[in-house]
Amino acid sequence: MKKIIVLVLMSNFCFAQQTNRKLIWEENFNKKKINETFWNFELGDGCPDLCGYGNNERQIYTKTNHEIKDGNLIIEARKEGNKYTSTKITTKRKKEFKYGRIEARAKLPVGHGLWPAFWMLGANIDEVKWPKTGEIDILEYIGRDPHMVYTTLHTQDSHGNTINTKRTEFPNIEEGFHVYAIEWSKDKIDFFVDTSLVYTFDPKVKDENTWPFDKPFYIIVNLAIGGNFGGPEVDDSILPQKYYIDYIRVYQ
Repeated sequence: MKKIIVLVLMSNFCFAQQTNRKLIWEENFNKKKINETFWNFELGDGCPDLCGYGNNERQIYTKTNHEIKDGNLIIEARKEGNKYTSTKITTKRKKEFKYGRIEARAKLPVGHGLWPAFWMLGANIDEVKWPKTGEIDILEYIGRDPHMVYTTLHTQDSHGNTINTKRTEFPNIEEGFHVYAIEWSKDKIDFFVDTSLVYTFDPKVKDENTWPFDKPFYIIVNLAIGGNFGGPEVDDSILPQKYYIDYIRVYQ
C-alpha cells in the first residue's frame, strides 16, 4: 500500500512538473460518504422544469444508487419494478473552475441503454440558460455504440446541437480504468483519453455564442439510462451495472 501511495504522489509531481501546473483540487472518494461540502445530489426525473433532463432519459436519480468502496465512487444503474434508478452529483456553487486540466479516472459500465458521463456546465446557467452557458462533455459513452468515446462541446452557436464533437474508437475502453481529461486555456480546449489527444476545439471567432468557455464551470458525474442519445431502448438483462470513478483532479 505504501508503494502504491508513493507511486501516485510521484505521478502527480511529475505531471505538475511537466505542465507547470499545480494540483488545486482533488476528490479521491476516500471517505465513507459523498462529501457534501463539494457535491450536490441531483434528485428525481427532472420534472416539472426539465422532464427527462431534456433528453427523454428514463432514470430517476436518488441518493441510494451509489456507494464509496476501496477509494472509488460506484454509481449503480438499476431496474426497480417499472422504474430505472441511478445517481447524479454536481459541484455547482461549491467548486467551480476556469481553465486548467480537469481529469477523472473511471471504469465504464457496459450494456445497451447506459450513458455514463463526466462533464461540465457554465456556473451562470441559472442566469443565461443552456446552451448559452456552454457545456463541456469530457467523457460520454453509450452502451449501444461499444468501444467509442464521445467528446463534445455545446454552445449557443450550435443551438446546443452536437456539432463540435469527436467520436473516437478505443477497442479496449470497456476494460479497466482509463483517464478522461481536458486541458483548457483561454484559446482552446484539448480532449484526452489516457495519453491520446482525441479532439481540439479552437474556433477562429471567439464570442459569447462560439466561446462561452471564458468563465467558471462546475463538474458533473452521472449515469443516465435510455434517452435520445443513450437509448432509447434499454437492455434490462444487463442491469444492474456499475460506473466506477477513482478520482477527479483539477490542475492550474
